[in-house]
Amino acid sequence: MKTLNFMRFRHVATVLSLSLLLIAVVSLTMRGINFGLDFTGGTLLEVQYETPVPTENVKAVLDTAGYRDVTVQNFGSETDVLVRMSEAFHDGLGNEVLTLLQDNAGDNSLTLMRSEFVGASVGEELRDQGGIALLAALFVVMAYVAFRFQWKFSLGAVLALFHDVLIIIGLFALFQWEFDLNVLAALLAVIGYSLNDTIVVYDRIRENFRIERSGTPIEIMNGSLSQTLDRTLMTSATTVLVLIALFFLGGDIIHNFALALIIGIVVGTYSSIYVAANLLLLLGISREDLLPPEVEEEESVP
Repeated sequence: MKTLNFMRFRHVATVLSLSLLLIAVVSLTMRGINFGLDFTGGTLLEVQYETPVPTENVKAVLDTAGYRDVTVQNFGSETDVLVRMSEAFHDGLGNEVLTLLQDNAGDNSLTLMRSEFVGASVGEELRDQGGIALLAALFVVMAYVAFRFQWKFSLGAVLALFHDVLIIIGLFALFQWEFDLNVLAALLAVIGYSLNDTIVVYDRIRENFRIERSGTPIEIMNGSLSQTLDRTLMTSATTVLVLIALFFLGGDIIHNFALALIIGIVVGTYSSIYVAANLLLLLGISREDLLPPEVEEEESVP
């Protein structure tokens, strides 16, 4: 099997990762996260049309009427329309919107299926619990990898996961894509996916350090990454193909969910090769770190 010299580009990868992290931090600081209705609070309306209607037409009517932060998407079918807005909820809001849409729908009849309000306090609680869930996941990962491998592997895995999550959040802040509970679920899924890929790479690195009695750490890294490359690329490619189908055909409800996962898998695959492994080199991993502890023989008692 041919061994590819991955680590030859480790310095370029370091500059790339640091640049992406800097862009993410600046975007979060300057632009902030565009939290969705789940976190900010607002009104949700479900309207059913008799015949399908373009969602952009519905949004244009509501925008013209002065409603704020309106998003419109199909819900379940082309005749069911879900309207989200940051407008303050009141008892007559649903009928008010229904009347407005009916006046601009011609002969197409409408039915108000539901009208709900998500309070800001509920949104803040969801946001805080989501952040705690992310931190808890990273802590559990660190504990598991430290127990399974060694503390340098643990630190490398957590920093690689932090790298992946921060870049995803930074891109959502940079382009002001809506960040809702679906995206938060995608972040947790990315943590699991990226960790699984990193563990596979780390397991091969550990075994090769123990088996090979010659070779520098860089040579062992290159050999290990070359041995796991086929598995990494095949898993990532097949998963991304499914997510691309969901992105284009799954509807607006899971659009950002699929987008976050696509970014996460691409970044996670890159980080498994050039972040997780590179961090081990920066931490000074050596064969001595991975050798099993010697068992002292008990002195025989005459």
